[in-house]
Amino acid sequence: MPPVNSNAAGPSPTQDGPADTTKKRNKPQYNQFTRQELPACKPVLTLPVTIAMIAPVGIIFILIGLGCIATSNKVVELANRYETACVPENMRNNPVAYIQNPSEDKSCTRVLKVPRDMKKPIYIYYQLDRFYQNHRRYARSRSIRQLSDPKMASADSRLCKPEATADGGPIVPCGLVAWSLFNDTYSFARGNETLEVDKRGISWRSDRNRLFGKHVYPRNFQSGGLIGGGTLDPRTPLSEQEDLMVWMRTAAMPKFRKLYGRIEVDLRAGDLIQVTVMNNYNTYSFGGRKAVVLSTAGVLGGKSTFLGRAYLAGGAACLGLALVLALLWLLVPIKEEPYLGPARR
Repeated sequence: MPPVNSNAAGPSPTQDGPADTTKKRNKPQYNQFTRQELPACKPVLTLPVTIAMIAPVGIIFILIGLGCIATSNKVVELANRYETACVPENMRNNPVAYIQNPSEDKSCTRVLKVPRDMKKPIYIYYQLDRFYQNHRRYARSRSIRQLSDPKMASADSRLCKPEATADGGPIVPCGLVAWSLFNDTYSFARGNETLEVDKRGISWRSDRNRLFGKHVYPRNFQSGGLIGGGTLDPRTPLSEQEDLMVWMRTAAMPKFRKLYGRIEVDLRAGDLIQVTVMNNYNTYSFGGRKAVVLSTAGVLGGKSTFLGRAYLAGGAACLGLALVLALLWLLVPIKEEPYLGPARR
């Protein structure tokens, strides 16, 4: 038998084996797309082109910022702090004792003068300073399942401590957020006319329809040894307790406002609004501040110049950069080589 030649050629070119078939099937077709030779637009950002792009952006940002500030300035706002003025002079050295004494009269009258015409609806807010609702332990002290399902009254009681149980049963709603419910009240009058406060629809629709259940009623709320803020009507389901819904939307900053209600009456410039405050909420223990705010609303919401200032700052930065590039272009000219396209192999 002749010896086997290890260097012998394989199958002839006309006889494709399995390996050759797979190799042909995986081999891409030869065209401009597979070889990435299609024509493409490759703009070159020279200094004049860059300046022409940045400067209009800066101008547009400045115009938007001026428009936002003008819209904010059309909003009429009245704010009055009362945490000190609503404490009797003989108790101002010890306001904590005053606020914790149930026999003390907590009513207080404040007078606000309307600077410009205010068109309805006029929104009423309460403002708190130095109240950290964003504290991790405070914000987590609640039971979401308990708010929507009456069968989950004792669910997640571990998260609600120390306000989880009272009188041998679960607290509904439990947790520190609900326990510290804001309970100052306001009533308004213009001369002899009482201004009614509409408190319907002040919460989010998703909270009323989903988060807070229609068959969940307060139970053992504020009945423990340590009383926090406001109370809840045990005959009213949580889906109708809109003050609670607004309060439980925790704020991100220590200074915040929350919607209290609306006044559906136009106010004229020079009107004197008498605000009767029931000063019940204890902000004195932590050095907090309280204020009542009346405000109209514009296209962008309430009175705030932050968005306008942010646009102005961005526009000024763009124009400043364009000016620097223009000076470099004029004072330090750069010889630019013409673009000849991609190199050919």
